[in-house]
Amino acid sequence: MLTADSIPSTSFDAAAFEQFLATRTEPAWVTDLRRGAYETYRELVATELDPEEWKRVDIRAFRPEKFAIPVASQSAAAFGTLLADRAEFAGVVSHVDGNCSRATLAEKWTKQGVLFGNLSEMVQLHGDVLRPHLLTSAVKPETDRFSAWHAAFWTGGTVLYVPRNVQVTEPLYSLIGLAAEGAADFSHTLIILEEGASATLLEETSSASPKSTGLHVGAVELLLAPRSNLRYVQLQNWNDKVWHFAHQAGRVDRDASLQWTVAGLGAKLAHIHQDVFLDGKGAAAEVNGVTFATERQVISYYTQQTHNAPNTRSDLLYKDVVRDRARCIWRGMIKVAKDAQKTDGYQRNDSLLMSEECRADAIPGLEIEADDVRCTHGATCGRVDEEQLFYCMCRGLKRSEAMHMIVEGFFQRVYDRIPVEIVRETLGQAVERKLGIGGE
Repeated sequence: MLTADSIPSTSFDAAAFEQFLATRTEPAWVTDLRRGAYETYRELVATELDPEEWKRVDIRAFRPEKFAIPVASQSAAAFGTLLADRAEFAGVVSHVDGNCSRATLAEKWTKQGVLFGNLSEMVQLHGDVLRPHLLTSAVKPETDRFSAWHAAFWTGGTVLYVPRNVQVTEPLYSLIGLAAEGAADFSHTLIILEEGASATLLEETSSASPKSTGLHVGAVELLLAPRSNLRYVQLQNWNDKVWHFAHQAGRVDRDASLQWTVAGLGAKLAHIHQDVFLDGKGAAAEVNGVTFATERQVISYYTQQTHNAPNTRSDLLYKDVVRDRARCIWRGMIKVAKDAQKTDGYQRNDSLLMSEECRADAIPGLEIEADDVRCTHGATCGRVDEEQLFYCMCRGLKRSEAMHMIVEGFFQRVYDRIPVEIVRETLGQAVERKLGIGGE
């Protein structure tokens, strides 16, 4: 088993960065990108994080020096995944501790020019395709210390490229796993759809052991050309000893459509900075979120829907269930540029509290410069109704079964927005596990 003792460096200082570069075999443009990002990281790590985004997220207990990038991975490690065995996939990419352990794609899609594989390999073989997009327009290193940290140290990740007018009809699957004690993962997901293309990618994070500490500093970039269509699902299911920080961004061009579903189930502390940019006339984005926090988990989202063009639509719905002494935080913002007339923007966050000690913070907001728009937002927060529980239990249900019925009903509106059946089923079973029903 890999442990922190077998990882050569437990810091991310200049010496560790040079040692990391020495282990990479990459084109010069990638190395230059990393060096520029590391200089940005050194500047930003000494500055205060944006208080609007971070003032409700306490990371004083976070110690980066306790984690490091492993020199090898446990490729044979077993993961308790939720999605992997539920369907036949057109392709599969798996990463363990930042190293690719599997990459497959059906031949019929390879023949049509689809690329699906490991980012570390793809930048060498298809740099002409990836260079204009990697960390240039969606996730930017200069955003904060975490985006710069990731841009300097990314360890691999999943690439999906779909050429013009190619419709990938079967879903693809990506796994990001942590196995070594004290391992740091900097996986990157990059999806590029050319004009008229479409695809579905289901991505999952998982820990090989319930007891191993870990760190994930990730990034997701979703780039949609005109008239393209993407369904992207990320199911975050780390154990409760992993720190999870991520910058995720989608850019949607003219008449393109993005459906983005996120589920936050695991991690000790998770903070996700999520941006959706509607860049072309007629662009549309639907963002769905399901979060279930228990014990002392902290799960935080900072979301922005930015309308840069007229006649664009965004629709965000997050549902949170919080139990024990856990906490959920959501800070949402709809931004409308001066020229983005006829914008239709909506955001909503609902929280269901299942104990007296848990907490949910929801802060929606609007920044509108155009004068012909329809933008609305809202947030609700409330306790489980004891009368509803009593009503269900009077009809023969156990308390846990009654609670499950209420929670499932609370999440149902989000489930109804998800067209991929295996995702709906998986989320339902994950909720059962969080409620402790599976062993009954």
